[in-house]
Amino acid sequence: MVAEDYKAQILEGLELARSRTEQLVRSLPEDKLDVPYHPGVNPPLWEMGHSAFFYEVFVFNLLDGTPSYDPSMDDLWDSFHVEHRDRWRRDLFPGRAATLKYFNTIYERMAERIQSRELTDRELYLCRYAVFHQNMHIESLIWCRQTVGYPAPAEFRGDRPAPGEPVSGDAEIPAGRWLIGMPGESDDFAGGDFAFDAEKPRFEVELQAFAMSRTPVTNREFLAFVEDGGYQRPELWSFGGRRWLESEVDVALVHGVSEPMMRSPRHPLYWRWHEKQWQERVFDQWLSPEPDAPVTHVTYWEAEAWCNWAGRRLPTEYEWEVAALGNKPGVSFRRYPWGNEAPDCSRVDMDARSMARNPVFDYPAGDSPFGCRQMVGTVWEWTSSQFLPYDGFKVDMYPFMSTLQFGDHKVTRGGGCATSSNLIRGTYRQAYLPVRNDAYTGFRTCALSD
Repeated sequence: MVAEDYKAQILEGLELARSRTEQLVRSLPEDKLDVPYHPGVNPPLWEMGHSAFFYEVFVFNLLDGTPSYDPSMDDLWDSFHVEHRDRWRRDLFPGRAATLKYFNTIYERMAERIQSRELTDRELYLCRYAVFHQNMHIESLIWCRQTVGYPAPAEFRGDRPAPGEPVSGDAEIPAGRWLIGMPGESDDFAGGDFAFDAEKPRFEVELQAFAMSRTPVTNREFLAFVEDGGYQRPELWSFGGRRWLESEVDVALVHGVSEPMMRSPRHPLYWRWHEKQWQERVFDQWLSPEPDAPVTHVTYWEAEAWCNWAGRRLPTEYEWEVAALGNKPGVSFRRYPWGNEAPDCSRVDMDARSMARNPVFDYPAGDSPFGCRQMVGTVWEWTSSQFLPYDGFKVDMYPFMSTLQFGDHKVTRGGGCATSSNLIRGTYRQAYLPVRNDAYTGFRTCALSD
């Protein structure tokens, strides 16, 4: 791909990010912009302003040395200068009209800059990086709606674009030497392979044979754990899990959940027992859980406890990547389970279209080389691995992309239903604290070794 093709690709991604963000903000009535405080999400207007500010810092300020659109606002849009709770103070920030004007001004300047000049590899990389950063905040805007119970985004169709036949059991992955991660230096754009710093450098790893479930754990399977008293059986929970159970009353109240049962957890975050049936909140609607859909919004501790109950285990992140991609030395590199074609709705549940409401056996065209299904999209999948740098790690242009999460976060893989399909690839590593359940997190499991 030549530089002009990359420019066209970035411009297309830039415009898509702009239109999706605008729609997510414009579609909210004025009274819905005052999102209740929550530690895991940001208010919509701040998300929009922060995303535009990122383009200013890493393209206009860094590359061109040009001043900001409004220097007096720089500290407020900067996540490292404004306290998380202060982002909800409407008196500190401009209203919707002024924020939209700022947002669109920056996007127009970005598009003009990309179109009007020859871009170096570094400039192409920085522009692409900023667009991907924008897509991370699009996912956050969707989480925000789910967290506070606002209406679904317009992109949510709730359809089944790629039905499949039921599959079950484990995929057998043989012992061998495998490739993990992406190649290149932190600012290397050569060859078109973009990756964040935590995905690099690529290396080889030797793994023993293992067996991984072909599909994520379903609502039906997790409900069996709930109804067997799984939350009340301390022998199933690790020390960290028991600590989470003890503190869950505070998490429940922060999430705006007031049912007495949530004072001692008995089920996943957005479930409830109501009128003698289980229900699941999907944005602002209480619906019946789809039995064959993946369980979502569960913490690492819940996934771990379910595994202990079922006599299974979570995969390591290396096992996950091998099962998803099967990359080996001397063999053509796969970015996705099915190959190198870009994700679309025939292969993945992403872009807020179906929101993990479809059966885990849908999207057969997205199968991995070993027959594992929905390893990209649907739910971020917990692994047993701590989020740590690979050997030879080098900090990227944005020094806090990964470094602040090293050590105390767990690795999740694959992207979720709210993730942008142009952001994800099989090597992508996301870091979440093990208590996180507001994101679209689920899990699949491995058989215990003999």
